[in-house]
Amino acid sequence: MGISKHLDFDDEIETIGKICKALGHPIRIQIMTLLWKRDSRTCGEIVDLIPLAQSTISKHLLELKKANLVNIKNEGKKSIYSVERNNIQILKKYFSSYLSTIEMPELKKSTVLRTHNVVGKKHHLKQYNYQFSHKKQEKRVVED
Repeated sequence: MGISKHLDFDDEIETIGKICKALGHPIRIQIMTLLWKRDSRTCGEIVDLIPLAQSTISKHLLELKKANLVNIKNEGKKSIYSVERNNIQILKKYFSSYLSTIEMPELKKSTVLRTHNVVGKKHHLKQYNYQFSHKKQEKRVVED
């Protein structure tokens, strides 16, 4: 029987992992899309747009709530769902910033467990000279 290792990731990576896990189902992505298009919907309104049982939609909403992707406000007997924008911003920041500018030296294992290892803005791009094979270099013809 093997021993499992526990890795200590930074809080941001933990949050992003929970968000991605919650968004790992097409129905939950659909629900988030509906809430993004028009915030503050009831479960019934979501069921009207996604033809599944109310209990199924409720289970998916619960998973989104566990990942702090939706807020629930109770109004009488109705629960009103809306997008938790802070976690969406964390995800947006991760995908737009880190994936395009990340530089993680692999000299120490600890550096792989963090998202904050960028050394200056787009620092790592300077060391590469990208050439695209589909773009032909222009040749200049010198006329006599």
